[in-house]
Amino acid sequence: MSAWDIVKIIMQILGGVGTFLVGMRILSENMTKLAHGKLQKMLNKTAKSRFAGVGIGTAMTILGQSSAFTTVMVVGLVNAGIMTLFQATAIIMGANIGTTLNAWVIALAGSDITVLFLALAAVGVFLTMFSKSERTKSLGNVIAAFGLIFVGLKLMSGALSFDNGSEEFEAISDLLSVIKNPFLLLLLGIAITALVQSSTAVNAIIITMASLGITIGGGGNAALYIIIGSNIGTCVTALISSLGASANAKRAALIHFLFNFFGAIIFMIVLVFWTGFADTVLAAIFPSDIAVFGKTGLGPTLQIATFHTLFNVLNTLLFLPFIKVFVWIAEHLVRDKSKEEEQPPLFSDLDERLLRSPSVALGHLYQETGKAFTYAMNTLDEAFEAFLKKDISVKTRVDNKNAELAQMNRTAVSYLVKLSSSSLVLEEERTVSSLHYVLNDIIRIGELADNITKYTDHYLEDDLIFSEDFLEMLKGMYGKLKKLYVVSLATFLFRDFSKLAEVDALEDEIDRDRRDLIASHIARLNEGKCQPQNSNVSINLVGNLERAADHITFIAHSIEQNQ
Repeated sequence: MSAWDIVKIIMQILGGVGTFLVGMRILSENMTKLAHGKLQKMLNKTAKSRFAGVGIGTAMTILGQSSAFTTVMVVGLVNAGIMTLFQATAIIMGANIGTTLNAWVIALAGSDITVLFLALAAVGVFLTMFSKSERTKSLGNVIAAFGLIFVGLKLMSGALSFDNGSEEFEAISDLLSVIKNPFLLLLLGIAITALVQSSTAVNAIIITMASLGITIGGGGNAALYIIIGSNIGTCVTALISSLGASANAKRAALIHFLFNFFGAIIFMIVLVFWTGFADTVLAAIFPSDIAVFGKTGLGPTLQIATFHTLFNVLNTLLFLPFIKVFVWIAEHLVRDKSKEEEQPPLFSDLDERLLRSPSVALGHLYQETGKAFTYAMNTLDEAFEAFLKKDISVKTRVDNKNAELAQMNRTAVSYLVKLSSSSLVLEEERTVSSLHYVLNDIIRIGELADNITKYTDHYLEDDLIFSEDFLEMLKGMYGKLKKLYVVSLATFLFRDFSKLAEVDALEDEIDRDRRDLIASHIARLNEGKCQPQNSNVSINLVGNLERAADHITFIAHSIEQNQ
């Protein structure tokens, strides 16, 4: 075999791996899109049940078509404070089980149904091109992605398809049989998986070679060592994603590694001492000459898929009772930051890891926006109370809070822009659009609080005097404003359309209060009961409160844009 022939084989294998990974990426994005909202609902059901966590982790991985997808998502959820380490550990265990489904699909790629799957690429593309329904287009992309996955597998198998006993076949077999040391094969599995960031891709390569009769490392358990290594290598993605995150996020990534590492140690001990494991146990389950869908000789590929499943299922069953032990180990290996460093930000981090599932990321941002709404209203409360008490010292705190709100706004808008470039369904696109307006309304509320601190300055510096009647009416108006906020916040967070009528009724009352306050002020002026210099503060103050009510009402009505 010439050097050029070897280069061509390597290039075709790389092309097959690339096509396979592109298909997996498209499949993951569109499966997540079709599962719109379901991931968020599943995550809400983890509660304290470790079994529910395993089931949810399995389902999430099947939907996302990648255990890395699930574990990175979990790191993001822990970092954002949405999920506990206990919940995260159970989901990570389930993710390892969910990814085994891919190995079975790949193992069956050598059967006669492969031709049908190859045709899916064209079927899916045509479905996407000619359909007007967004959901149907996503379904078309899923079908096309399955086709691409099998095209990639076909390219890899085509690169290595030589007649058994031929010069080329013998050359490749000799090359792959050089490494026979179990621990070197383990390291090889770790390295390749860390490089391509996909244990499924490594499984695809190993299974494809097995289907062609190419022996790795002299046969026996050799291929299984690489599979074990791929399970450790897939942890690299989560470990990298945890860099710069909170201590708990680092712990979640570490738990993922520890789970696979301890499992690898156990299975390595078994396989090193039981050298005939593959030739006895796995061969007994799936003999080499077994026929599947009219195709014989799929035994070796099904044996590898079986081992991959055994590795992850048995490890989960073994370690599931010890979740708290994993959490304890992680907490002791990753120490909490010092109190100065661990001061939480005003708002939880809008973690980019969550962007892997746009619906989850958007749900988190939506909740954070509700917190920002509350923070802006608290700022307005502080400013109004300071006005009543003639307290000018509050201005610095209001300025600082508005600076925090402005920073939150910049972060949230940047996050929304990134969300917009993700695969969103129509309802999510409308929510993203409405949140831009909501964030602007929140900033306006903070600015109105700043205006009120300026009126407090005039109140004190100009030695203004307001009648008790005016101040009581003003307090009554602000009381309705606070009630409007409470109803609007519930309307926004729970998207409760039934409360919109109450929101509108309260806003109308506040509008009437504004008119009554201004009319009574003018009447007192005419009667000589009020100072003329009060007008600028009283009229503008009442107007600012009415404008705050408008922005609060706009936030409540933003849910109508999501329909």
